[in-house]
Amino acid sequence: MKAEAYIKEALREAARDENEVPVGAVVVCDGQIIARAHNEREAGSPFAHAEMLAMERACRALGRRRLHGCTLYVTLEPCPMCAGALMMAEIDACVFGAYDPRQGCCGSVYTLPQDPSFFRRVNCAGGVLEEECRDMLRRFFQEKRPAPSV
Repeated sequence: MKAEAYIKEALREAARDENEVPVGAVVVCDGQIIARAHNEREAGSPFAHAEMLAMERACRALGRRRLHGCTLYVTLEPCPMCAGALMMAEIDACVFGAYDPRQGCCGSVYTLPQDPSFFRRVNCAGGVLEEECRDMLRRFFQEKRPAPSV
């Protein structure tokens, strides 16, 4: 599968819960999706980002804490917490859809996984199906925050 196909899988995952900000993620190892997740923050945890959940599930699926040989595909550029988790999980790469100019830490605001201050580096690439990913987020927020009436 190509990156676009994995991002499409992540988009399907993002659409699973209409009450959550639509972010979805899949972890791929040896060409197979081994874990998938969507945001679950509204269920009660500020840490339940799609990326964090997908990587945790991938670790369980593989029976190890290091995600060597794996790539995370996610619909939105990871935040500081998730970018740090990429490094701690020792995942090989992260591919994302929409850039996040407010808190993205894989190229927009900061590039944490490539910071030479840290021992571990993670290759990141963004903009895959960016318009589709951004449109899903835009529609969600338009429905949740309708324009004020005049």
